[in-house]
This record gives sequence, C-alpha cells and structure tokens, in this order.
Amino acid sequence: MGVKKKKEMQVAALTICHQDLETLKSFADVEGKNLASLLLHCVQLTDGVLQIHYIKQIVPLLEKADKNGMCDPTIQSCLDILAGIYLSLSLKNPLKKVLASSLNSLPEFFLPEAMHRFTSRLREELNTTDLYSYRKVTDNISSCMENFNLGRASVNNLLKNVLHFLQKSLIEILEENRKCAGNHIIQTQLMNDLLVGIRVSMMLVQKVQDFQGNLWKTSDSPIWQNMCGLLSIFTKVLSDDDLLQTVQSTSGLAIILFIKTMFHPSEKIPHLISSVLLRSVDCTSVPEWFMSSCRSLCCGDISQSAVLFLCQGTLAMLDWQNGSMGRSGEALLLDTAHVLFTLSSQIKEPTLEMFLSRILASWTNSAIQVLESSSPSLTDSLNGNSSIVGRLLEYVYTHWEHPLDALRHQTKIMFKNLLQMHRLTVEGADFVPDPFFVELTESLLRLEWHIKGKYTCLGCLVECIGVEHILAIDKTIPSQILEVMGDQSLVPYASDLLETMFRNHKSHLKSQTAESSWIDQWHETWVSPLLFILCEGNLDQKSYVIDYYLPKLLSYSPESLQYMVKILQTSIDAKTGQEQSFPSLGSCNSRGALGALMACLRIARAHGHLQSATDTWENLVSDARIKQGLIHQHCQIRIDTLGLLCESNRSTEIVSMEEMQWIQFFITYNLNSQSPGVRQQICSLLKKLFCRIQESSQVLYKLEQSKSKREPENELTKQHPSVSLQQYKNFMSSICNSLFEALFAGSSYSTRFSALTILGSIAEVFHVPEGRIYTVYQLSHDIDVGRFQTLMECFTSTFEDVKILAFDLLMKLSKTAVHFQDSEKLQGLFQAALELSTSTKPYDCVTASYLLNFLIWQDALPSSLSAYLTQQVACDNGDTPAAVVERNTLMVIKCLMENLEEEVSQAENSLLQAAAAFPMYGRVHCITGALQKLSLNSLQLVSEWRPVVEKLLLMSYRLSTVVSPVIQSSSPEGLIPMDTDSESASRLHMILNEIQPRDTNDYFNQAKILKEHDSFDMKDLNASVVNIDTSTEIKGKEVKTCDVTAQMVLVCCWRSMKEVALLLGMLCQLLPMQPVPESSDGLLTVEQVKEIGDYFKQHLLQSRHRGAFELAYTGFVKLTEVLNRCPNVSLQKLPEQWLWSVLEEIKCSDPSSKLCATRRSAGIPFYIQALLASEPKKGRMDLLKITMKELISLAGPTDDIQSTVPQVHALNILRALFRDTRLGENIIPYVADGAKAAILGFTSPVWAVRNSSTLLFSALITRIFGVKRAKDEHSKTNRMTGREFFSRFPELYPFLLKQLETVANTVDSDMGEPNRHPSMFLLLLVLERLYASPMDGTSSALSMGPFVPFIVRCGHSPVYHSREMAARALVPFVMIDHIPNTIRTLLSTLPSCTDQCFRQNHIHGTLLQVFHLLQAYSDSKHGTNSDFQHELTDITVCTKAKLWLAKRQNPCLVTRAVCIDILFLLTCCLNKSAKDNQPVLESLGFWEEVRGIISGSELITGFPWAFKAPGLPQYLQSLTRLAIAAVWAAAAKSGERERNVPISFSQLLESAFPEVRSLTLEALLEKFLAAASGLGEKGLPPLLCNMGEKFLLLAMKENHPECFCKILKILHCMDPGEWLPQTEHCVHLTPKEFLIWTMDIASNERSEIQSVALRLASKVISHHMQTCVENRELIAAELKQWVQLVILSCEDHLPTESRLAVVEVLTSTTPLFLTNPHPILEFAFCQVDASIALALALAVLCDLLQQWDQLAPGLPILLGWLLGESDDLVACVESMHQVEEDYLFEKAEVNFWAETLLFVKYLCKHLFCLLSKSGWRPPSPEMLCHLQRMVSEQCHLLSQLFRELPPAAEFVKTVEFTRLRIQEERTLACLRLLAFLEGKEGEDTLVLSVWDSYAEARQLTLPRTEAAC
Repeated sequence: MGVKKKKEMQVAALTICHQDLETLKSFADVEGKNLASLLLHCVQLTDGVLQIHYIKQIVPLLEKADKNGMCDPTIQSCLDILAGIYLSLSLKNPLKKVLASSLNSLPEFFLPEAMHRFTSRLREELNTTDLYSYRKVTDNISSCMENFNLGRASVNNLLKNVLHFLQKSLIEILEENRKCAGNHIIQTQLMNDLLVGIRVSMMLVQKVQDFQGNLWKTSDSPIWQNMCGLLSIFTKVLSDDDLLQTVQSTSGLAIILFIKTMFHPSEKIPHLISSVLLRSVDCTSVPEWFMSSCRSLCCGDISQSAVLFLCQGTLAMLDWQNGSMGRSGEALLLDTAHVLFTLSSQIKEPTLEMFLSRILASWTNSAIQVLESSSPSLTDSLNGNSSIVGRLLEYVYTHWEHPLDALRHQTKIMFKNLLQMHRLTVEGADFVPDPFFVELTESLLRLEWHIKGKYTCLGCLVECIGVEHILAIDKTIPSQILEVMGDQSLVPYASDLLETMFRNHKSHLKSQTAESSWIDQWHETWVSPLLFILCEGNLDQKSYVIDYYLPKLLSYSPESLQYMVKILQTSIDAKTGQEQSFPSLGSCNSRGALGALMACLRIARAHGHLQSATDTWENLVSDARIKQGLIHQHCQIRIDTLGLLCESNRSTEIVSMEEMQWIQFFITYNLNSQSPGVRQQICSLLKKLFCRIQESSQVLYKLEQSKSKREPENELTKQHPSVSLQQYKNFMSSICNSLFEALFAGSSYSTRFSALTILGSIAEVFHVPEGRIYTVYQLSHDIDVGRFQTLMECFTSTFEDVKILAFDLLMKLSKTAVHFQDSEKLQGLFQAALELSTSTKPYDCVTASYLLNFLIWQDALPSSLSAYLTQQVACDNGDTPAAVVERNTLMVIKCLMENLEEEVSQAENSLLQAAAAFPMYGRVHCITGALQKLSLNSLQLVSEWRPVVEKLLLMSYRLSTVVSPVIQSSSPEGLIPMDTDSESASRLHMILNEIQPRDTNDYFNQAKILKEHDSFDMKDLNASVVNIDTSTEIKGKEVKTCDVTAQMVLVCCWRSMKEVALLLGMLCQLLPMQPVPESSDGLLTVEQVKEIGDYFKQHLLQSRHRGAFELAYTGFVKLTEVLNRCPNVSLQKLPEQWLWSVLEEIKCSDPSSKLCATRRSAGIPFYIQALLASEPKKGRMDLLKITMKELISLAGPTDDIQSTVPQVHALNILRALFRDTRLGENIIPYVADGAKAAILGFTSPVWAVRNSSTLLFSALITRIFGVKRAKDEHSKTNRMTGREFFSRFPELYPFLLKQLETVANTVDSDMGEPNRHPSMFLLLLVLERLYASPMDGTSSALSMGPFVPFIVRCGHSPVYHSREMAARALVPFVMIDHIPNTIRTLLSTLPSCTDQCFRQNHIHGTLLQVFHLLQAYSDSKHGTNSDFQHELTDITVCTKAKLWLAKRQNPCLVTRAVCIDILFLLTCCLNKSAKDNQPVLESLGFWEEVRGIISGSELITGFPWAFKAPGLPQYLQSLTRLAIAAVWAAAAKSGERERNVPISFSQLLESAFPEVRSLTLEALLEKFLAAASGLGEKGLPPLLCNMGEKFLLLAMKENHPECFCKILKILHCMDPGEWLPQTEHCVHLTPKEFLIWTMDIASNERSEIQSVALRLASKVISHHMQTCVENRELIAAELKQWVQLVILSCEDHLPTESRLAVVEVLTSTTPLFLTNPHPILEFAFCQVDASIALALALAVLCDLLQQWDQLAPGLPILLGWLLGESDDLVACVESMHQVEEDYLFEKAEVNFWAETLLFVKYLCKHLFCLLSKSGWRPPSPEMLCHLQRMVSEQCHLLSQLFRELPPAAEFVKTVEFTRLRIQEERTLACLRLLAFLEGKEGEDTLVLSVWDSYAEARQLTLPRTEAAC
C-alpha cells in the first residue's frame, strides 16, 4: 500500500591506465575547457552517476570545434582514450551505453579518426592471449554490434581478426573445460563464456554486411576458413553431452544459421537439412567443406538431443514466411514434425522434454506462417483431420497435466495454434459448424472437470469459435465450473476459463443486440450462479471464488456491482425477517447473503469500483450491517468486512472517523481468533490500514503546511487537515492501548500473537522519522515502564512465535532497556537467563536465548562481563552500534563457553548428573542464538573471535563424545529403564558406563550373547556408584535435588547432538573462511571445515535416534551448500569423495559395518540426500546420475544372502531421494527403475526387503501421482491418463504387462494351494490410478488393450481385496464406448444355473468388474441419450440370464450381494434415464424379477437360527437397498401402500439384523429431513404418514446404538403433536414419562445418542410449554430436570458435539422461557462470534437481574464469580511450596483459548454498569461482610506470596507468577466493586487501569425505545 522509494541507480565508476592519465594531464588546458580537461575531470571522479553527465558533454564540446580539429593531437589522443574507456567498461555498466550513444552523434568530420582509433584499440583487444580475458573481449564485440555505429564499423574492418579470435577462443575454452573436469565453479564460468562466444558468432553472421554477398565464399578466403572452423566447433559442441544443454541448444541454432549463410544454392538448403534430420545424408552429393566441418552430422550416430537442437535451429533460423522456400520448405516442415514426434516418444529427461515442448510450439508457429502464405499443398497435411494434427492433439492431451508449469504452457500454445491451423485450412467456409470443431468441443466437454488441461483447451476454443456454441450444448457450464472451485489446485484454471467465457459472451451479446436488454441475459448467465455460490457454497469454494473470480468479473463489468448489491440486500432483509420469527435458523458454516455482500463490496472498493467510502456507507450498506459483519460468527464475513474498511485502491485515501470507530470495535473482539489463517489476514489488513493512515497523513501534513487560502478539494473539504491529523493520532494511540491491554496475564497464544503482530506493524509503518519527514504517530512515545515489562514477559510464552514477535518489536523501539530498568534488575535478568539456559525444560533455553539477545542488543549487560574481554577491547568507548553488539556478543559467548566447559567436564564424569542438573544443550542453543543475530561476515574483532571459534569447535566435539554412546546405541529409546527409584538409577549409571557405539550389522548373521563377566552385582554397584539423589558441590555450583529419569537422559543426549549439529552448520554457513592457512581474513580454516564434515559423517551414519540424525542432517545440508560454492577445489570435491566412500561401504556388506540397516537405514538416507540435493541444479547433475545408477543396481533382486543389507540400504535411500522435493524433475527419469525395484523387492523372501520395498513404492506413488489431496482413496484428483503415464514412463509398459501376465498365470493355476503372488497388490495399485484419455481409440504403441485380459484374470484371485482392486483397475483400460460389449462379454463367462463346477472367486471377480464398469458407464453418459438407454437395455437383458446368482440357488452370499448391487445400479440408471417412469424396466419384466428375488430372499423367509456365513452383512445391505428401491418404485407407480409391494418398511424395520434396520432407517430419515426442511417437492410421501406409533415401539425395544440414534432423529423430525399423544396406549408411558425416559437416555448414553436425545427432549419440552401455557406448574419438575440436563451437557470434558447440541437446544427453546422473547440488544438475531457472545451474555444476565428485581440474591453470586473459586488460590499456594517435579514438557497447560481475566473484565464492566444505572445498594452492611473478609484475606496472602518469589520470577517461575497475577487482578476488581457499594469510591473513578470505560459497556445494550438490528 505504501509508496515505494525509487531504487537508486548503482554505476561503477570508469578508470583509465596511468599512461592515458598522464596523456590527458599533458593536453589539459589551464582554463579546463578543452576535451582533455573534460575527460580528466571525468576520470578523476569516483561517482559513476556524475561521470555520466560528463560523458554527455563530449559531443557538444566537439561540435563547437571546426574541421581543422581533425588534426589536433589533443582530440586524436582523446578519441583514442575514449576508445580504450569504451572497451574497458563492463557490458552491463550504464556508462558503456551512454558513451556509445554519445559517440553515435559524433560530428561527421571526426568519424574517420575515431574509426581509426577504435579499430586500433579493438585490434589490440583481439590479440589478447589470456583465456580468462576472452569473455571481456567477446562482450566488447557484442556491444560493438548493438546500436553503436563506430563499433560496428570497426568490427567490419577487422572481420577476419574477429572470426579468428572467436575460433581460437572457443577452441581454448573447450580444452580448458576438459582440463577442469570436477571443478564445477570454473566449469560453469567457462560454459557461460562458451555460450556467449557462440551467440556472438551468430550475431556477426546476422548483422555484418559482408556476409550478405558472395565474395568471401571461396575456399582460400580467410573468412571462409574461419567460418568452416567455427562450424566444425559448433558441431563438436552439439555432440558433447558433457556440456550444458543451453550451450548445445545454441550450437544447434548456430549450425543451421551457418549452413543457411554458407550453402549455395540456397534452394537446396531445405533438402540438405531434411536429410541431416532424417539421418539420410548422401555423402557423395554434399560439398567437401560441409563434410569436413559436419562429418559427425552426416556419417556419425547423432544423439537425440543433437537432433532436437537441430530441429530447433531449423525452425528458428530459416525464413518460413511468405513461402520463400517453396515446396522443399514445406517438405522440410513436415519432415521436422515427424522427427519431433519420434523424439517425443524417446526423450524422457525433464530438461530435454522442456526443449521439445518449446520446439513443437515453435513448429506450430512456423506452420501457421506457411499456411498464411497461401500454400494449398499443405491444406490436407495440416487440417484438423490430418495425422499431424492428431499427433499434436495426442501430445497436448498427454502433457496438459505435466508437473512442469512451463511445459503445460507450451501445450496451451500448441492447442491454440492447431485451432488456428485448422481455421486457415478451411478459410472462406463457415468454420463454426465444422465437424472438427464440433467433435473437439464435445470430446472436451465429456471429460471430467478435475482435468486441468480441459480448462485451458476450452478457453482456447472459446476464443476461436465463441462461447455461444459451447453454451448451446450445455447452459449449466458456468455453474459446473463454479462448483469445482472448492479445489485449490483447479481454481486458477477455472477462474481463467470463466473470465475468457464471460468476456467473449458479453462481446457477442453486445454485437447481436442493440438494446440494453442483453445485460440481463449476461447477468443471468454469469452473475446469478456466482451469487448462489457466495451465499450457499462451501467455505473453500466461496473463498476461492472471492479471491480469484469475483475481482475479474467486477473489473470487467463494474456496473454489475449495483445489480449484485440489490439482490443481496433483498436477500438479507428476507433472511432477517425469518430469523426474527425463527431464531434457531442459520448456521455458523453458512456465510449467507451478508457474507456475499461484504465480499462484493470489499473487492469493489479494493479495485476502485466505488466512488468513495462515504458513498459506500450511505448508499450501499448501513453502519448496523458493518458492525454486524465485524463480529459475525463466520470468520470470513469478519475478514471481508474488515477488508472493506481497510483496503482501498488509493494509498492516500483519508480514513474516516466512522471507519476508525469500527476498526476499534473490531479489535476489541477479534484478537483471540483460533484460526492461524484468520489471524494472518487480520494483521495484514490492519497493516494496509496503517499504511493508508501514514500515506494520507503525509498529504494532510503538506496541505496544512502549505497555508493555502484555497479550500481543499474532495473529501478534505469536510474538515481542516489538522483535525484529521489529530484524529489519526488519537486513533493510533487508542489502538495501541487496546493491544497492550490484550497482553494481560494469562492471555492466550492467539491473542498475544495478534496483538504483537499488529504492534510490530505499527512500529514498522510509523517508523522514527528521518530528516524532515512528518510521522503522525510514534509507538515509542506510548511506551512506559509497565508496557516495557509486558513486552519482556512475552518472552516467557511457550510459543516461540510470541517470543520472536516480542523481540522484534523491542528491537524496533528505541533503546529503552537502560531507561526503564535499574542495574540490579538488569543483573537479575542476566542471572535468570543463565539459570534458564540450564533448565531441564527444553523450552526454557529458548527463553534464555531471547533474553540474552535482548540484553546484548540493548547494551544492557552487567558490567562484570567486561572481564571476558582484553583491556584494549573493553576500553574502546567510541564504537559504532554494530561494534557494541559484537563486543557484547563476544562477552556473552565467552561467559556461556566458560560455564559449558565446566559442565562438559562434569558430564564426562557423570552423564546422569548432567542430565538431571545441567543439561548442556541449553548453553549451546544460547550460543547459536547469539551468533545468528550477528553479522559474521563483517566482524571487527577477528583476532578475538578466532580462538573463540576454535575453542567452540573443540567444545562441541567434546560434548558430542559424551552423549554419542546413547544416541548411537542400537535402541536408544529402549536402552534405559523408565524408572526413578535408586536401584534403577544405579543400573542406569552402569549401562551408561558400559555401552559403546559398537553396534554393527552382526545381528543379520548371529545373535549377541551376554558374556559372563558382563553381569553385575547390584550390591557392588550400589557401593561403587555415587548416590545421585543427593545434592553435591560441582565447582562451587549448588545442584538441586531431583530424580533422574530415562527421559531426561535421552532428551539431554539427543538435544545436545541437535544443538551441536545446528551450531556447526551455522558456523560453516555464516563464518568467513580463510582462503590460505596464514591469512588474516576469515575465521574458519580448511582443516576445521574438513573436521566438521567428518563429524557430520560419523554421526549421520552411526546415530540411531531419529531426533539426533534429522537435526544433524539440517546442519550437514548447510555445510554441503557451502562446500559446493567454495572456490577451494579440495573442499569443493569433498561431497563427491564422501559420497563414493559411503556407497562403497554400503556395497561391501561387511558384517562389522556400523551402518544401521534397521530404522529405515537411520541417518544414511539423510546423509546421501544432503550430498545430492546440494549439487548445483543448473549443472549436469553427474553425482545424482551415478548415485541413482548404483542404488538401482543394488536395489534389484538378488539370490545372495550377503547382498540383503545393501539391498535394504539402497531401497531406503531411494525412498528418501524420491521424496526430496529439492531434486524436482531431475529424479523423474529414475522413477521407472525405482518402481521396478519396489515391485520386484516385494516378492523377496526377506521381510526387511519387502518392508523397504513397500515404503519405496509408497513414495513413488506420491511422486508420480502427487500428494494426496482427497479423503477418498479412489478420487480422481490423484490420477492420470494411462496414455500420459506410459508416455512419461515407457519402460514400465512392458514391465507391468509382463508382471501382470505372470501374476494372471499364477492366479489361474489349478494347483491345490493358490499362489498368492505378492506383487499383484502393487501392480493393481498403480493400474487403478489410471483413467481414460480423450485420445483413447486412436492407434498408439502404448495401447492399453493388452492389459485388459490379464486384469480380468486377476479378478479371479483368491484374495478378496485383490479382486476389488482388479475391478477398479479394469475401468480405465476399457474405452467408454466399449464398456457395454465388455460387460456383455463378462456376463457371458458367468456360469448358468445348470453348471455343476464353478469357482465362487471367479464369479465374484467377474461380477465386481461388471459392477464397476457399469458404474463408470452410467457416470460418463447423459441419461437422456438414446444410445445410452439402448445399451443399458441390452445389458439388462444379459443380466436377467444370470439372475440365479442373486437367488438362493447361489449358496455364496458374497457373490449374491454383488449381483444384487448390479441390479440396484441398473434400476437407478434406467429410472434416471426414464425420468421416474419405468417403461423399460416394466417391459422387460425386470421389476417382476426383482420382486421375485426379494420375495424369495431371507428378508421374507428369515434365516436359520444362529445362521452365520461369510459376507452376511454385505448381502443384507445389498438386499435391503434393492428392497427399498422396489418399495419406492411400487409406491410411485400405484400410489398405494399395499399393492405390488414385495416387502413393507414395517417388515424391514422389524428385521433381526441391524444392517437391515440401519439402512431402512437411513432412507426414511432422509425423507423426513427433506420434509422438515421444506426441501421436498411433495412433502412427506403418503407411505410414511402416521408412522409415529411404529417408531415409538421401535425406540423402546431397539438395542443397536446406530439404529436407536436414527430412530430418535426421525422422532425429532416429526411433529410431537402427532405422535406424543400415542405414547400411553402404544408404549405404556404418559407423555411426561416419555419425556423423563428421553432425558434419562440423554444423561447416560454416549455422545451421539446423548446429543440426539437432548434435542428430542427439548422438542418435547417445547411442545409441553406451548400446550400448557395456562398451567405450566404441571411440568415444573420435568422442567427442572431438563435444566439440570442442559447444565450437565455443557461440561468441559464432554465432546464438542454434545456442547453444540446444547447451543442448538438453547437457541430454539429460550424464547419460550423469556419474559420478553426479544431482548433489546444491538446484535439481536445475529450470529455473533464467541468473544462478543460472552460480553452479550453477561449484559443480558445483568439486565434480567434488574428486570426481575433479583439483585440482592444475585450480586453475591456474581461477586463470587469475579473472585474465583477458593481452589484457585490454594493451587497458587501449593505450587509455591511444593518441590518441583522433573516431568519434561509438562510445565503448564498450553493456553490456546481460555482467558480468565477477559471474563473478569466483562463481568466487572457490566456490574458497574448495572449498579450505576440502578443505584442499588445493599440493604444491610452484613450482607457483604463474608465477601469483604475473604477478599481481605486474599490480599494479605497474595502480598506474602509475591514476596516469596525469587528475583525475575516472571521468567524463572512463570506459571506461579502468572497465577498470582490473575488472582491479584480478580481480587482488585472485587475490592473496587465492594468499595463502590460502600460508597467509598466515586462513580466517575470506577475504572480499572487496564479495562474499558463504563461507556463501552453501554454499547452492548440499547434503550428500550430502540429497535433491534
């Protein structure tokens, strides 16, 4: 929002050599007016910007000279020096362009001399022999050719020399690159030089005039020879795969350009290039020079990449326009296409794939150019029905969802171009109804909307043929697209398509209709669906529509805003009326019309579609709606309303007084948001508002300072600028007051986070003024001692986010620590930090780190620390702030290191003592934290730091040595007994003394046996081990008494390793390195870096504890990144050496190896990951290629048992590499081999190999199909077309096919025990994630047809889950149009009822395949399609022939169930297609068959007693679904209950099986819910009327929880007046007894039943209340019981569902109990947020107490609430005096939400309001005596407890201190209220210092005369 300062231009100053400087001095005149003086003055400047001004004066000065000046030696020398200056400047220096521009304007008579001088200087440059200076010369040649006349002329004069230089330089660079193999830094530089050299060679050929003629085209011409030499070099570069592909690509361009320039006659060029691309060059017919220069292209085997780059050159360098190349050019174009299509099936390397896509897009551009030149011969070859366009479409469909964004963009260009190509081939005809476009449109619309490429292609199609033709096919397309906008991955594509469509539609309508009526049609098509989504869509859907689509719509059609607002305002008014009648309506999950309105207004204002804010408030939305939106229950409505206030398209728009008041109101109730996203949005929007205030205040300030008599314009006319500025200042001060008040004791994390973030934004936006810049507000002016202390106490939060925000805020303020703190307090802070740094609570050391950093940066350290510095450093008082921070950091680190050294020494004697008393990781964490804040590259005290760094490294190694035995144990977590008694502690001590990191892989070969001498005697041990439970003196330090737990030891060890790893990694990353051992620069030596690397290697490869090696990996990554950028060659090669070393160790499979083969290879994958991920991505990635080759060979199947461990390691490492996102697309070429290894490894007899293979396969599935984005395992969001899958991984096609064939053969074997091939699961898991492509059916080498018979056979597997997977996997392999034939074929393979021998597994698998195919077919076709109905009819006929499988003739319930599922699916499909009429089913006799199946089923006849069989639940569910469908069908046809109904709902509900009852109840509940909500078109079906008695009977005897819950839900949906009177004769309970029965259930049952029973009881209560209006005492007892039930259901331990049920119950029943059903509240009938709901509830309570005249009994209770429970203070006392127990991670409850003092604040505020308004006083002083005595005692006790706290208690005793602070505030509040009641304190002074004023309490209630909102 703020105005960005323009970045100052940085220009490097020019310099000249000493000789030229002396020349200028000798020619400079005394007056300083000649050219030499000007240049002398210029070169003596050090500011490049000033030098530009002098350079621009050269030509004007020369223009004053006459022609005789040509002979002036001064001018000649100056021109010579200018030439030298030009050639000495770097290419990107602005001075070079300025000088060239000036010299272009040189007077004509000076040009010959200037050219001579430039030519001379350039010749000298070309004669250079320094290889590393070649780049500068090449850059000079390039700059001479770019808009510089003198330079171009000089190059023309020296063309032979320039070409010779380029040839020589390229040869030498190539040779040097070969010599420097391995040094990637130098190689990268050399390859860039090579690239520039090739580009400059091409530039010469294109721009130098001499090449336009033929004079140089003779074999003895030096230019010709150089050209041949360059062409030979380009050919060599093109074939060298060790070079960067960018260099090769440019060489391909250069080769074609040189051939085009050199070859004669030009008519044969296309034929020559075509023969090169097709590898069919006739060596006898090409010129000799071509053979000698390009022999490898003519005779050799050209690589795929070389051919690809030659195609690129062909398309880019030849002239395709105007048909200049004739028929041969057209043939070349077609040949190039065929070559590219061939390459597309072969190239799989990501970078080459990217090149290929660009070149194909380039080919379509060239094709369009050729077609535009009226080439009739190409029309047949390039129209939409041609094979080339077909191949292009196939490429687009295959790659339109490629992971690379750039490649997907190229597919869009291709699709757009091929549409244009087809249009050009049918130019002149009416192309819109063209069959190609029609078929293309229909095929795209048939695709599902989860395919991203569909949106892009439809957008191109709309632009080509217009949206009206697409809308004619389906008018609901806009709504369909809006529906998918809940998926974040599809949102950008959907919004872009919608924008394209509505823009095109508007243009079409405007052109077709002259009147303005077209806008209504446009609104109906595009705006109405949008408003529906905004009001009724789900949360994600609405959010994405608002963010992506709404701004585009309003930007294109701002006039639509009025239409939208009008519709939404009407909807809100209607909704408000409903809510006043039915307060229970509305849900927190629904944003409704109010949310839609706020979203529209917010977007409109932010994009400048509103005239002004004032117009918005006055004309579009009322202030009541604004306030309602600011505290709405739905978070997004609050955000949108806040955005409406804060956002504006003008950064200087004045913030109105109303806006400021609303913002203040918002902040009061919205800081404690539980959603991180909402908090971030609130803070971001408020920062925008602050920027507006700051920017607009600058405008106001200037207006005020101008003292203009003219009245300001626009919005400034309303008041004087000084008034607005004062309002701004008051507003910002008020905001800061609110934010600091929110940081009270016990405030939640979310409140603190929000308040500190907003305060940080204020400090950032309203920064300390520089110079004369006016700042309307400064935060530091509002900081006092209390607020400073509040910010300091934020360091004690258990959330590091809060610590960071508080620290950053304190750093933004001026240095206030010394001002607010005395020296004793500072000393206490420092001591507290040191104490916290050794706490056994891990998060305490984080607090210590922030405290120390704060003291360092505020220069507030105790003076005693200066002893750690040398006298010279300590006495230096004139330091800069940076030097002071450095000195302070050095002191603190030396102090921490001294303490750490003592503790490490003690830990070397007793690790247990260290873990219990002084875990050392806290000290290391503080050292790391101090160093991170320091700029380590610009240290001044290098001599002081060097020994510190050396000592720090040694200390880290010592500490690591102490703790490593635990971390490197084979089982660190289970190593130590989890006991705290002294005997176990002694055993723990012995274990720690005995273990060594000597675990090896011996367990693969033999078991470890405990030797006799390894046993120990506990008596001897107890005598020898020091008693660790007593306090001991450690070098003058008192160690607290505590027990040692195993958790302490383990946490101490792994956290120490973690901190050491992070410290070492940070030192490597940030510390400057010494270039040579004796150098005075740098702090780290080469040897130290190598030692750090060895340290990481040891611990990553040997640590077993995940926490230790994961953090060691983090540090090691930092080291490897530094090494790869290091110019030192020995260091640069270390990662490669380490990699080969560990790969060799993995391969050797030595039993004594210390590499961990369990725990997923522990740190080994992390180690290799770090080495490979840090390899430069722009290089060749050689380490990755070699490593993957080694790992894949090791991961393959092996029969050698010795190779098991290497195989496990390889599989685990591959898994880590495939999961690493930093490797990106570079890892994709190895996916196929990885998948092969995983699938084959799954068949291994060794469990470890199978386990690792499974993990690898899981990682590969994620890498191939993406991170799972849907809960449904079979969702299409993580799938791809089979064509795309096999195109990306063609090696998997034959592999999967072969594996599947093998599996299918084993499944069909007739051997006794079925061979359950283990790899079937993995194969089917891959295949079921594929789906059909739009190009299915076209011929392709990767046809999916061969898989079908094998998948069908896999469906015969004896494993149930495998049969299901085979059925799902079959679907994508069968084309949609082939599904009916496939289903009929499968049905024909099923046995008939007369067959004697058949396998139920085979039947089940076949039926599952039929079911899934039928489901896919019904989902993909339109129900009204006649072909669809015909095919379904045929399938139904075939199914009838196998109906015996659904009857009792089939003994298998599992297959019976699937057959019935197929019948049910057929009924659904045919019912849908016939629109609720069943002529097809009736004519086929289908329903008769179904009724026969149901009549003969066990639902009618029953099961034998205790009948149990496999598949019984599944069979019952399938049968019940079919029966329910039959009942509805019969009822719909006959309209009667009993006719033709095979079974009734009553029979189903009386079934003995809960599966049957549950499904039936579910179906009935759906109908009842629809009828109750009014969604049912015809209300409740007649079949279900008068069923209350049935449900009452069911409720009494139902014992299945799920069924019982559904019965209660149905009763709740029904009107109690219908069924409640029937209870007595039906279930022998009176209505009151039934109510009591329901309440008993709600009291005793589990959560869901409890919630439903509570709702039902409440509805019955409501019924009684309404029917007993005159005599409510009759139900007083039941009412009391119901109230107790509601209270019990609100308890904290109950699940959220139960408490939400209470909320729903109370909102629906409360109006029946209130004396005034409509309380006079400002936000009555609004859904409000919880924060303001608390305040409103207390306001209502106080209001009712006054209305009911119940202040006397109510006030003591409220004061008791205010004071809190008596247990609160008891807990404080106990926590103060109890011995601290060392339970890690249990310091206190994490406070996410609860804020005790907020409740106290609201209660106190409303009590003051109530007492002031009512004037009530206690009738007798004795009434409050008990409370006064209790409060007095609490005050005394609190005072005593505060005195007992140690110094800096807020840091070292945070929990106890916070409890006391909260209780103190509660007690203070009670004291003030009691004082007010006694009349000792005036009403006007009754304001707590940190609380809101009495006036604010009045905001929540309105006078009785005011109407509710």
